[in-house]
Amino acid sequence: DEKGEKQHPVMIHRAILGSVERMIAVLTENYGGKWPFWLSPRQVMVVPVGIPFNQYASDVATKLRQFGYCADADTDDSNTMNKKVRNAQIAQYNFIFVVGEKERTNLTVNVRTRDNKVHGEFSLDAVVDRFNHLRDERVLKSEEYGWRTEEDEGEKGDKSKSSSPETE
Repeated sequence: DEKGEKQHPVMIHRAILGSVERMIAVLTENYGGKWPFWLSPRQVMVVPVGIPFNQYASDVATKLRQFGYCADADTDDSNTMNKKVRNAQIAQYNFIFVVGEKERTNLTVNVRTRDNKVHGEFSLDAVVDRFNHLRDERVLKSEEYGWRTEEDEGEKGDKSKSSSPETE
């Protein structure tokens, strides 16, 4: 010090980032890279079926980003649609939206998951409502959660009626 006397050194140690890194490592190992929707850095990839639908794919991704979701559009013309879908699955996007003429006309998206399950066509508003629910409820298996259409519910009801014996 100023008087020339010896002082005991004091070391202050804080491991704030170390604990965060350990937590991220535990989560990564637990989920195996397949993050739940509400935690995922790659939530949605929008894939156009062809070059004429690149603008609609970009518009869908932009709208989802406006709602606070991580959305990308693969408008790279050098890859086929199947290759784009496969790339999105490998990159572990939770959902892959395929858009074409029908979807652009109806303002919808065709929903599929990273596990290649096709859930069908949904309006963008319905998708945002489902995403809000998945986020707010912190649903872990978002790819399987509540993606049945009203038609599926009707068919399920019809099948159970037809399989039961009729009584007279």
